[in-house]
Formats: sequence, C-alpha cells, structure tokens
Amino acid sequence: MERELALELVRITEAAALASARWMGRGDKELADQLAVDAMRAGFDRVAIDGVVVIGEGEMDEAPMLYIGEQVGAGGIPVDVAVDPVEGTNLVAKGLNGAIAVVAVAPRGHLLHAPDMYMEKIAVGPRAKGCIDITAPITANLKWVAQAKGKDISDLTVVILDRERHRSLIQECRDAGARIKLISDGDVAPAVAAAIDETGVDILMGIGGAPEGVLAAAALKCLGGDMQARLKPQNEQEYARCKAMGLSDPEQVLTLDDLVKSEDVYFSATGITDGDLLRGVRYSGRNVATTHSIALRGTTGTVRFIEATHMLDRKPHWYRLKV
Repeated sequence: MERELALELVRITEAAALASARWMGRGDKELADQLAVDAMRAGFDRVAIDGVVVIGEGEMDEAPMLYIGEQVGAGGIPVDVAVDPVEGTNLVAKGLNGAIAVVAVAPRGHLLHAPDMYMEKIAVGPRAKGCIDITAPITANLKWVAQAKGKDISDLTVVILDRERHRSLIQECRDAGARIKLISDGDVAPAVAAAIDETGVDILMGIGGAPEGVLAAAALKCLGGDMQARLKPQNEQEYARCKAMGLSDPEQVLTLDDLVKSEDVYFSATGITDGDLLRGVRYSGRNVATTHSIALRGTTGTVRFIEATHMLDRKPHWYRLKV
C-alpha cells in the first residue's frame, strides 16, 4: 500500500476527534459518537482506497454509517478497514481520560472479521514478545514479562478494565505484587501503550470487546509487540457467529498473526481526552485547536507522533479544516 496512506488516516482520526471533543463532559455520548462518525465517514471519501469496513459501528441494520460491509474510499487499493470513531464514548461524555478516535487498514482479507462479542486479551510490547501464554496462570505471565523487561513483578504496571468479571484477575495480580491501573472504558489505547516504553504501561489483561481487540492487534503488529486472545461467546447465537467465521473451536487461542495476517498494516489514533498514550484535543482560541496523534506503518516499523494545529469553522456543529 502507498506510504502516503499513513497521513491520510491521521487526517481521518483528527477529524473524528475534533468533532467529538466539543462535547467532552456534556453527558451526551450518542451525539459525541455520531459527530465523530459523520466526520470520519466524510474523511474516507477523500482517500484513494477501495475499502470495506470489517470492524465498524455495527451491522447494516444497526448503523447508518461505517457499518460492517460498507464500502468506503474514493477507489484504489482493495483493503479491509477497521474503525472506532470514539473508543470510549462514556469517557467523552463524562470528561474522563483515555478516549481516542482510531482507524486501522490492511490488505483485503487480512483483518479478522471479529463479531461484536467479548474477547479475552493479553497484550505486551516488543521486549516481551513471545513471553505470554493466555492459557497459563496469571502469575506465570507476569513473571515472564517481568523477566523479559528486566524488572521485578512489583515494577510492572498492568492495565485492567474495572469490571466485576475481573475481580479474580485483579486479586491475582495484586497477590503477585504487580501494580494495577484500573480503567473504566476503552482498552485499545492501553494495549498500544504497552508497546511504548514511555507510557509506563507494561501489559494489558482482561476481557473486553472483540472489535477493539483487532484494532489493538493492528497497532501491536506495527510496533513489534505481541498479543493473544480468545473469543468469549455468551450464547448460542454468538457461538454460531464464531463458527460462521471458520472457528471450529470458538474459544481457540488467537495469535497476533491470526488477528492481523499482514505486516502491511496501518494504524492511526488521535486523542480526544488525555491519556497515557495521547493528549486530548486542546483549544487555544475560538477557532484554533491542537490534536495529538500516533501514526504507525507495519512494513517499516515507523512510529510517528503528530501534533497538529487546526483552524476551525464552528458552523456547522462539527469541524471543518481550512486547507
């Protein structure tokens, strides 16, 4: 795929972040999400790809835009597209840290078409690649990651979604002596942060959304990190969807290569609210905003952090960039 695509994807996530950020802390997660969806969808119209959404806002009858199976782009390279215009809608609505706008792109057929269900995940950075086993005890994984990073377990920071289903996981990490950062929503950014030393995050563990798992895997593929996952279907319908994907054992271990089959993958995320990985949108004047983004390219391993200043037109309600 063309190297220019990396910057084009950044423009798309910037647009979504700018559209959503105006509604930070205003309690309306649906509107914050819809504005981001509108902006992201419009952004794809200017990108030279023949894209099919494989991770999106839901099925065709659930989402009017960026639905699974929708074709996006202005024509060009055939690709799979994974999107989450606002990863952490509750975070935006409540003005909490960690919300991002995110896009991943890979050649057609190379992203797992993950159904909207739970997925168990463990994600680490390059220094701990090959040192995780989702079927092994939690303490063993912590020990292996600590050894790989030249740390004691007590030096590790583990990010876990603060959910009742994670009570035993949290207790095991505490008993092992690891430090824990509990998050209320949004596990894509922490998974990516685990692959960047400066964030202070060492490992992501727990059960979250399967679509978010594929987005995180795309970033980890670019960064040289590692991830293992298992789908966690909750009913017969979800089991049937897994089997329709070709998974004879719906809870089989999925490696990073199962989730993202190509090195030729692109990932872009822009902060909406502040987090370990990215700063949120900042306003320095009535019509001026600053965004902070990360752009990743798998074939070269290039990591770009991009800070951009945007001149905004506040009519209509969402953003318009002045080129």
